[in-house]
Amino acid sequence: MNSPSSRVRKIAMFASAPLAILIAGGMVWQGSQAAFTAQTRNAGNSWSTGNVVLTDDDLGAAAFTVENIVPGQTGQKCIVVTSQSNVPGEVRAYTQNLITSRGMENRIFFDLEQGTGGTFNDCTGFTPTANTVPEYPLSTLAAVNRDFATGGAAWKTAGKPGETQSYRGTWRFDTTGLSQDEVNALQGARVGIDLVWELQSDNAPTPAP
Repeated sequence: MNSPSSRVRKIAMFASAPLAILIAGGMVWQGSQAAFTAQTRNAGNSWSTGNVVLTDDDLGAAAFTVENIVPGQTGQKCIVVTSQSNVPGEVRAYTQNLITSRGMENRIFFDLEQGTGGTFNDCTGFTPTANTVPEYPLSTLAAVNRDFATGGAAWKTAGKPGETQSYRGTWRFDTTGLSQDEVNALQGARVGIDLVWELQSDNAPTPAP
């Protein structure tokens, strides 16, 4: 067999070069489709709101339903408030829904103390720890302790359901400075007011800059 001439050999060599380049390029392209990968996952994230629940032991009855009172008379009742909240917060006491009659709302003085012991309508064993709402006439209480912002001394709750706080309310019928006719004019008068305990959850702390 005759060996190819040098011209033929050169043509063959140059003709094979583009094919070799194409094959090499194909290997690079194929290689770019593969890579090392890794990942980690923290699955199942969710957010739900906490519960803010406040109850008392009054079983739906008013703490103070006092009939036929006379000037100078006084009395006390206790109530236990329970937080069933699972988030920390603050409880404040205030008044609402004042019912007035012939100025009697200016003659019933009332104060509310925080403490330990006692149950609804029974202050046996109650020990005061703070004066939650200072003594005022009902008319003044309705004006100065009328909502959470103006409520009485705070009870801080930790967010553990079942926390309790005892309160003792003391009232008195004071006719000091009135004439006999003015006192007589109060006969048959009836006043009323709601005692409210409100729990608000704490705000989230402001992140540091």
